[in-house]
Amino acid sequence: MGHDSDPILTTAQGAVRGLRQDTTAAFLNIPYAAAPLGAGRFAPPQPHEPWDGVRDATVPGPNAPQSERKLGAVDMSPYFGAGWSRGEDYLTVNIRKPAASDEDLPVMVFVHGGGFVAGSTRSALYDGSAFARHGVVLVTLNYRLGIPGFLDLPGAPANRGLLDVVAALRWVRENIAAFGGDARNVTLFGQSAGATIVGGVLAMPEATGLLRRAIIQSGSGMGAFTAQQAGRVTRAAAGALGVEPHADAFADIPDERLVEAAGQLAGIDLQTQTHYDPLVGLSPFSLVLDMQPAESVAAGLAAGIDLLIGTTSEEGNLYLVPAGAYTTSTAADVDAAATRSHPQPVRLIEAYRTARPEASFGELRAAIMGDAAFGAGSRALADAHATHSRSHTYSYEFAWRSQAVGGDLGAAHTMELPFVFDRTHLPQLHGPHGLLGPKRPPADLASRMHGAWVRFARTGAPGWEPYTNKRRTTMRIDDKWNQVDDPRSQERQAWN
Repeated sequence: MGHDSDPILTTAQGAVRGLRQDTTAAFLNIPYAAAPLGAGRFAPPQPHEPWDGVRDATVPGPNAPQSERKLGAVDMSPYFGAGWSRGEDYLTVNIRKPAASDEDLPVMVFVHGGGFVAGSTRSALYDGSAFARHGVVLVTLNYRLGIPGFLDLPGAPANRGLLDVVAALRWVRENIAAFGGDARNVTLFGQSAGATIVGGVLAMPEATGLLRRAIIQSGSGMGAFTAQQAGRVTRAAAGALGVEPHADAFADIPDERLVEAAGQLAGIDLQTQTHYDPLVGLSPFSLVLDMQPAESVAAGLAAGIDLLIGTTSEEGNLYLVPAGAYTTSTAADVDAAATRSHPQPVRLIEAYRTARPEASFGELRAAIMGDAAFGAGSRALADAHATHSRSHTYSYEFAWRSQAVGGDLGAAHTMELPFVFDRTHLPQLHGPHGLLGPKRPPADLASRMHGAWVRFARTGAPGWEPYTNKRRTTMRIDDKWNQVDDPRSQERQAWN
């Protein structure tokens, strides 16, 4: 039941009733596109039918079909959520806004990560209340995942999950003024797979005019698969399902079977004569593009969009430490990681060994994995964007180390998210198995980092000097914040 104080706003499709919470208001589960059903799961997103009366927007809605994700010794439930919450109408947005009716507020639209196969707006980390308290209209969105979202199928458009994000941005442009947002000041931001999708949006001519700024957290401007690589995944998926590799053959397969088949696609060798697997085996899905986003951006796409881009210092730790593979890593594991990601693995290992003379095999392996999947592609995208003078590029490196898993987790992949969303108080993030570990993080780190993201959305400048190709200024975010020039130059050169 709604209360009299609960706000009602009108979108192009109909009225919605939200939920007043102290100084903020939440509007949950508002459709931005029609429910993807049957063959429609493999079609471009379609407009949602209007509704009569007032739609209840006070409770979380369904999310994209997915399997539950576990990651060894670390509780990743705040990141992945509780798995699949079933329901057809899941192409939706959640909106958090200040309760007072300000106008022309900056808008931030977040694209979650999860390896292109998991995640949703229901995850505890993505509650946007802190953004709303600080004068931002925060939009989080669900998009198609796994086989419906990203399997490259003949008879279907490529990158359907990416097309969903663009459809959500169009919905925002049309409707966000009703929520107090300024449609001319939209910052699209994402993390991990979501960040790679943001890079894909920057590289799309169709997205011109839909956003003013972008933030890419631990994505890759070099993370897209070639058609040949994607074709291997398509054949494997069709084989697992016992059908022809064509959209028509997939149209009647229930979502449960598609989720199950997606889970069987790990370990496909995507190395071809001309390309390495840009995700080093972390996911069988990615964007499928003829040209990497960094190359499209270098050619001038997104030249007028301000960009904030960065990674964590120890991205690769998330894939080794919780599984117990960090401390047991050997020289052969380091060789394998380098061989999987670089044409000159010996030279690559030498560069990392020189930069980190005290490093263990686990540290070297994690560093190479993390740069192969995220670091090198983020630096390539930063360099590409910085060649254009119509907008600014800003770079960060999140270096605060979690003491989880015996102190080894460190500044792993996803570690910045509780700080960006100012959610470090969540109980499940703490303790020996929580992402943030047993020790409390510095008291002001979340408010300071969250504040920099808000400032960037509002003004286009996060509070430090721009990154240029002459001086690759990067803010190193830890207990103390230090602006450094080209912090990973040795590793950078090894990837070029």
